[in-house]
Amino acid sequence: MRSFIVTILVSLSGLAVGGASALFMSGLWPGAPREGQSQIDVEGWKADFAIGTVQTDPWSRTRIARHGLLALSQSEAVYFARTTDDAGARLTEACRYRVSGEDQDALWWSVTLYDGQSRLPMNTDKALSFDRTRARPGARWTLLVQPEAPEEGEWISSRSAGLFDLTLRLYRPSEAVLRQPEAFVRPPRIERLDCVGATP
Repeated sequence: MRSFIVTILVSLSGLAVGGASALFMSGLWPGAPREGQSQIDVEGWKADFAIGTVQTDPWSRTRIARHGLLALSQSEAVYFARTTDDAGARLTEACRYRVSGEDQDALWWSVTLYDGQSRLPMNTDKALSFDRTRARPGARWTLLVQPEAPEEGEWISSRSAGLFDLTLRLYRPSEAVLRQPEAFVRPPRIERLDCVGATP
């Protein structure tokens, strides 16, 4: 009888630990990281280079399904996400930002804003992304990220986004980017301009 109880307790403990670790690694546990295990960090822009390969682990696959990512193969697209500004503060709808960058070593690229639930914000501004077609070839570009449209210039709307992140997508990246992303990805800068109320 005693050995039976011990077996049940050990089995329940194993299920609890295994279940908790699976929830944590897949991003379902409160406070769990959204990043995967093959992290690339290019000046704060983070990517999981296991996504889109046959080496993708089960936890990453669960996270992809949970957050609704359309994970193409690496030869088709790589994804870099940023949740903080250049000073390390969390990106938030309560603040305005200037984002600046340059052309990427890829056939096409875009910068898109997603809210804390990995969704496009629920607004009707039709200004949630900026891409290569709106940038002058070979020139640096600048845009504002804020809840209201500026009087002039490029803009990404953060209205109704709350805490958000920006995703840099590189479609058909060069072989150099895939081999050495830290050397060949050109990370956009994110400068916080001002905030409404208390700063986060």
